[in-house]
Amino acid sequence: MNIPKTYIKVNKVDNLSSQWYNSKKLLVTRLSGTVTLLDVLRWKDSLYKALQEIQDDDVFKIYVNLYGFKARDVETHKKFRNIIPITLSRYGWRVGYLDLFEEAKDLKLSCTRGIRCLGAAHVHQDKSKINKYQFFFGIDNEAYFHNPSLASKWINELGLKL
Repeated sequence: MNIPKTYIKVNKVDNLSSQWYNSKKLLVTRLSGTVTLLDVLRWKDSLYKALQEIQDDDVFKIYVNLYGFKARDVETHKKFRNIIPITLSRYGWRVGYLDLFEEAKDLKLSCTRGIRCLGAAHVHQDKSKINKYQFFFGIDNEAYFHNPSLASKWINELGLKL
């Protein structure tokens, strides 16, 4: 598949990091490999720093690339699993797969600094899990992928509908 350079650039965000692309209104965050609790905390910090770069009252879409992610232990996974859903809820976005968890039914949405998330692409290497998530939770502006390049292409092409 021939992917334009703009898509490849987005996929080159370093492991355990996040990057804000203002011209695309796109936040890219990546966490992969076998990670420790310290790695998860560093990644979370990079996500929060990237969110701080977004101007007040703006909108964004997010590319969450977890391809190759594996928590080293249960404690690390527990810390990791809430970061994206809770963080995005602070920007008016409810991640679709939260419907799987009874404890998430009361998660409140807000808009930090007037900023709103309007779309999300999620990537993970577990093809059967991701296909199931796409079937049950995929919508026009939220999709689940096992191929990082396809996710990058999709999120880049996703328009931001206010």
